[in-house]
Amino acid sequence: MRKKVIAGNWKMNKLLGEAVEFVEATKNIVASTEKVESVVCAPFPYLPTLVEKTKGTDLKIAAQTMHFEENGAFTGEVSPSMLADIGVTYVVLGHSERRELFAETDETVNKKAHAAFAHKLIPIVCVGETLEQREANETMNIVENQVKAAIAGLSEEQVKATIIAYEPIWAIGTGKTATSEQANEVCTHIRKVVADTVSAAAGDAVRIQYGGSVKPANVEELLGQSDIDGALVGGASLEADSFLQLVEAGAK
Repeated sequence: MRKKVIAGNWKMNKLLGEAVEFVEATKNIVASTEKVESVVCAPFPYLPTLVEKTKGTDLKIAAQTMHFEENGAFTGEVSPSMLADIGVTYVVLGHSERRELFAETDETVNKKAHAAFAHKLIPIVCVGETLEQREANETMNIVENQVKAAIAGLSEEQVKATIIAYEPIWAIGTGKTATSEQANEVCTHIRKVVADTVSAAAGDAVRIQYGGSVKPANVEELLGQSDIDGALVGGASLEADSFLQLVEAGAK
């Protein structure tokens, strides 16, 4: 049975005091179960503090992106070795906002995935289509190409450990949500792509999240689908009570 993953992506929100208040309110309530992992994807400046605050708890801390190089003349960037050095355990790669606003490409996502595994970081790889692409019936092709590019050259065991987040771009922060059937249809296709590209075992093991206006009111229906193994959540993860409701749904 695949363990669910609930990851709250704070994006560029919260000040340090607010971030600490959040983890203090959630870290001891998040229960250790066989069914769910709880992750907070926080801004870079807060990562060391939050890692320290959550030591010995079941709440894990993720970065929202990283560079693929170890070091060098990359002003403003953060390397995978830096993240590993401070105890970060997950990293989000290829979020649509990074692709659209900061020139992230399928190629750089793949390089980052390799770099993540080289430093024992678990990548959460985001894929998804625009509204125009969905209306043109291109969703499956777009997502398939993004998945294949992201996992290219990874070992079977690395692919099994990868988390793929399907986030239809038209549903991120818009209040629109893909129906549970629409979301599951794409997640099922992603699993088939992994199985066909790598192995049936990898396809069965890889965990696939849905993201896009997920909230406590709709998360249970989404998580009840056959191929949705968790959620990558934006706005609804900013409040402790809401985040805990999401985690509770994942543990059912």
